Amino acid sequence: MQLNSCTILEKDRELAEAESFGIEKGYGSQAVQWMNDEAKKIDWRFEARLYDYEIATKNFGSFEMYSWIGDPKAARDLIIRASNRFKIKVIEGGYKSKQFILKLEKNEYGMVRKGDRVI
Repeated sequence: MQLNSCTILEKDRELAEAESFGIEKGYGSQAVQWMNDEAKKIDWRFEARLYDYEIATKNFGSFEMYSWIGDPKAARDLIIRASNRFKIKVIEGGYKSKQFILKLEKNEYGMVRKGDRVI
């Protein structure tokens, strides 16, 4: 899924300026709170915060976007765990194409997951 093709529903904000991780609409605050609590329990360096914007995709529905600071491995692991726990779709972003190595490219890609499955 190419994130540049999504519709951004917040005024005057580009997706490129934000972290490209998302949680299925309606589960954002629950999932972010759970991920922060889990990170504290496991003693991982991770903190997530929801922002007031969402994206709508043609094939996967709407997502509440969030930003995080800390360990990237912890972020990816926690988003998969949250997807399993709440049985929701999530966007795991930040992937670049192989062409990025050869030339500077503005495209960023993400995976939409539901649990351990990439959909």
